[in-house]
Amino acid sequence: MSYIEALNHIVHTLIAPAAQDTDQLARFPRAALDALGTSGLLGLLSSTEIDGMGLGLADACRVVERIAQDCPSTAMVVTMHYTATTLVEKYGPPDVRREIAEGRHLTTLAWSETGTRSHFWAPLGTAQSENGGFVLNGSKSMVTSAQEADSYIWSSLPALAAQGASTLWLVNSRLPGLHCPKPFDGLGLRGNASAPIHADNVSIPAGAMLGLDGAGFDIMNGDALPVFAALVASSSIGLMDGVLQRATAHITASRFAESGSTLAELPTIRAYLARARLRADQARTLRDDTLAAMAAGRADTMLRVLEVKAAAAEAALDVTDTAMRICGGAAFRKEVGIERMFRDARAASIMAPTSDVLYEFIGRVLCDMPLA
Repeated sequence: MSYIEALNHIVHTLIAPAAQDTDQLARFPRAALDALGTSGLLGLLSSTEIDGMGLGLADACRVVERIAQDCPSTAMVVTMHYTATTLVEKYGPPDVRREIAEGRHLTTLAWSETGTRSHFWAPLGTAQSENGGFVLNGSKSMVTSAQEADSYIWSSLPALAAQGASTLWLVNSRLPGLHCPKPFDGLGLRGNASAPIHADNVSIPAGAMLGLDGAGFDIMNGDALPVFAALVASSSIGLMDGVLQRATAHITASRFAESGSTLAELPTIRAYLARARLRADQARTLRDDTLAAMAAGRADTMLRVLEVKAAAAEAALDVTDTAMRICGGAAFRKEVGIERMFRDARAASIMAPTSDVLYEFIGRVLCDMPLA
C-alpha cells in the first residue's frame, strides 16, 4: 500500500468521521495520530536509515493538504510535527529520531510568547547553566499539541553565547516543571490542543541543545520557516478544497420549490464559486512554485517562502467567506461543515509569522534589506 492509499484510508475511516466532534468537543485527534504513526506517516520525513519513509517536503505538503480537506485541526498537528521533525532530523539525538521514524513520538514547536507576540524569533525565556546541564524558565503562549506532544522544540535566550537572539532545545514534555495553566477553548482549530506551556526551573541535559548556542534565529529562519510556511499554506489549500467541495455539493443539490431549479443555476452564485476556485488554485500554484524554488535552490526562494503562507492564508479567508455567502443559512448548520472551516481558516493569517509580519518581510526582501 502506498503512503497516499494509507493516508486516504485513515482520512476516510478516522479523521473525517471524527472531524465534527474534534471541533465541537475540542477533542485532540489521538486515534488519528496513532493511526498515522502506525502507518509510518508520522515518520514520513525521517531517514530510511532509522526506519523512516525518507520522503521530502512535497510529500509532507501532500499529506497535510489531504488531511485539511476534512479536518484542519488534525492537519495543524501534523504540520507542527513535520516542522519540528525537520529540526530533530538535522540536529537531534538518534533515539528521538528513531522514535519519530517509528511513529512512536509526536513533536511540536514551542516558540510563541506573549511578550514578543508574533516575533517568534525573539524569546524572553532563559536557559541558565547548572551542574553540567541547563535550567529553563519561561512561558510559551500557544503550543500546538501542548500536553499531547512527547517533546517540544523550545526557544530561549542564548545560554552562554554573547551573540545571537535565541537558542533551541529539544525538551521532553514530561519533565518536572513543565505545566499547562489552562486548556485551549478557541474559535477555530479547536482540536489541535493548542495551549500555553510554562517552564519553571526545568532541568535539561547539555545534549538537549539543537545546533549552536545563540544560533536559534538562523535555524528558525533557515531550516524551519521554509518547511513551516509550505506546510501551513498546504493546510490552507486543503481547507479551501474541502469547503468548496461542500459548497458545490450544496448549491448543485438544493432547489427552489417554485421552479425546480438549483442554486447553481443562478449566474451570480456560479460567478462567486468561480472566483473562489481561482483564489484556491492561485494559492496552490504559488505553493508548487515555492517547492520548486526550494528544490532548485533558486535565487527567489526566500521571497517565495515568505509569500506562500500569506497568500494561502488570505485566500482561505476569502474562499471560506464566499462559501458561507453562496450557501446562505445552510452554511451556519454545524453538520454541513462549512462554518467549521470558516472558523478554522481564521488561524493561518494570525499564526506567527502573521500575514502582516510577512508583508513586512517581503518588502524587506524586495528592498534588499535583512529580514530583521
